[in-house]
Amino acid sequence: MNDLLVDDVNVHYGDLQVLWDVSLEIRDDDDVVALIGPNGAGKSTLLKAISGVHPASSGTIEIFGTDTTELTPSEIVRNGFVQVPEARNLFDDMSVYDNLKMGAYTERGSFDETVQEVYEMFPILEERRDQKAGTLSGGQQQMVAIGRSLMTKPKLLALDEPSGALAPQLADRVFEKVEEISDDITVLLVEQHVDKSLALADRGYLLENGRVEAEGTGDELLESEAVKEGYLSV
Repeated sequence: MNDLLVDDVNVHYGDLQVLWDVSLEIRDDDDVVALIGPNGAGKSTLLKAISGVHPASSGTIEIFGTDTTELTPSEIVRNGFVQVPEARNLFDDMSVYDNLKMGAYTERGSFDETVQEVYEMFPILEERRDQKAGTLSGGQQQMVAIGRSLMTKPKLLALDEPSGALAPQLADRVFEKVEEISDDITVLLVEQHVDKSLALADRGYLLENGRVEAEGTGDELLESEAVKEGYLSV
């Protein structure tokens, strides 16, 4: 059984089609699967379709063997899939602690244990637990966003541009945390840092103009002409 199976998915915004016959899979032995491509390729739209935020026009999506095409976002979260959007969507006027608590709405019974696990992964969040999320640095806000998603105890975690707008040193730390998370949770990684994301990935997909143009192992895509010429300046 695949963790995720996307089969011939098409997505529209009104009359505008954004995705054409997109298919991808995350197998049960994958730790990280990377989704790469230029801005406007449809990567975030695909995540919205998988998470139920924007429904697919046609095609099917299965998460852990369950057809989730018609499910609501909250039902999909309960099925084990959680997305951290690029915008982070924190509650800026609430404390770090309360933001994490909001993420645990489906897992109230294990809150104390899970929040300690998040603090162990991101010690700065325990130090800043009473600070308003909106006053944190960009890197710290990203940690809150990822930590909040972990509070749901996901089985499959989608990260949409987790290193976006971060300084290189902070971006490197994010990739280190992604690798750490993938020891226990399967990660679908959407990233502009093509070389770093493919280096982490068991497999990857190149999405361009709303279509999957290439797929393979992370190493295969790193060596492909399409990726070298288009994304690695080789």
